[in-house]
Amino acid sequence: MKVKDADILIVPGYTNSGPGHWQTRWQEKLSTARRVEQAEWSKPVREDWTAAMADAVNEAEKPVVVIAHSLGVPTFVQAIPQFTRRVVGAFLVAPPDVANPAVRPRHLMTFGPYPRDPLPFPSMTIGSRNDPYCPDGVAEDIAAAWGSLYLDAGEAGHINAESGFGPWPEGSMAFAKFISNLPG
Repeated sequence: MKVKDADILIVPGYTNSGPGHWQTRWQEKLSTARRVEQAEWSKPVREDWTAAMADAVNEAEKPVVVIAHSLGVPTFVQAIPQFTRRVVGAFLVAPPDVANPAVRPRHLMTFGPYPRDPLPFPSMTIGSRNDPYCPDGVAEDIAAAWGSLYLDAGEAGHINAESGFGPWPEGSMAFAKFISNLPG
């Protein structure tokens, strides 16, 4: 699949992705990308966030490819039952451990636990060994339950601008390979 043949939905996490974040940079470069907007970026409510996610998918005119980061991952996964349009692939980066009582802010736990059923489309999950929001091994375990290809990013923190991932060329290359292998 080529970018032009898909509606690419950028799904940021808690507090949105700022101008230096790789998601924002990718959105500017990918011709068919648009951001799933949330009414309250700093006060996420699962029902509101998943409804906005479902609306974005259901309004798509082309097959949907999702690029989710952090709290965007459980937002997307929890919204799947509400989709009426076809999602053909999901690129899931730095999923937080929303079942962990130590997660902060605590209201992020309302997005968990993750469904553990296989996802009904191809997916790639990228995790970090030292993500402050997801203990080592948890993202890999979640990816295995989903049937998602797992990519270990090493010690990459939360794979965001604060941990040094502004443009993130390695991620861009992984996404290019991922989308090129999706069915049209």
